Amino acid sequence: MSSIVLNIPEGKKVYFSSDNHLGAPTPEASFPREKKFVAWLNEIKEDAGAIFLLGDLFDFWFEYKTVVPKGFVRVLGKLAEISDSGIPIYFFVGNHDLWMNDYFQKELNIPVYHKPQEFTINNKSFLIGHGDGLGPGDKGYKRMKKVFTNPFSKWLYRWLHPDLGVKLAQYMSVKNKLISGDEDAKFLGEENEWLVQYCKRKQNQKHYDYFVFGHRHLPMTIDIAESSQYINLGDWIQYYTYGVFENNTLELKEYKES
Repeated sequence: MSSIVLNIPEGKKVYFSSDNHLGAPTPEASFPREKKFVAWLNEIKEDAGAIFLLGDLFDFWFEYKTVVPKGFVRVLGKLAEISDSGIPIYFFVGNHDLWMNDYFQKELNIPVYHKPQEFTINNKSFLIGHGDGLGPGDKGYKRMKKVFTNPFSKWLYRWLHPDLGVKLAQYMSVKNKLISGDEDAKFLGEENEWLVQYCKRKQNQKHYDYFVFGHRHLPMTIDIAESSQYINLGDWIQYYTYGVFENNTLELKEYKES
């Protein structure tokens, strides 16, 4: 895996966020969270050198050839504004928006990643991803993910009219936890946290200063080895937490509107 190198100018910061699940449980209920996230984006654009969005921005996203899900115009418009201003944004698909293809790339100039990717940011090494299906266990979800990401399965699904396809997927996203891949948002202990085990295995193969993931909906910082940390970004449902890399250090912060 080749590393993408970012040299962030002095005085600029790198921001990370994950798991907004916009649209859940209903568009109306998630609207205040969307406005809060847009307010955060509007604030950080002043000193951002790069922004990483680590998946599940939407509770459901499926791209037909000529159709994308209705809504989310405020957050999409803000991302377009930031991207157009020259601030790079990197998007990693999550288990709720894993059907994303090239819409973000073509419309917003935002590259999309479907698996963890190495980055070198100001000489610090990062392994970044959403986090679903990594590490031991979670076998039921891993089987379902293979089905849903299979090109033939996606081809079949596109034959559903978007009104039916989106409605069905939104229902399954909320109701079926096997499909969603969500787990109870409680800390299971280092020995039972699958992402911690994944990071330790990767660290044995190659040193990373930071492993940055979402998916677990729990803000946490865990030492993997000497000079190596696993950071989980939490979510924008209960915690409103995000990561900020500044002065060669990554830490979690909570967003509170000014």
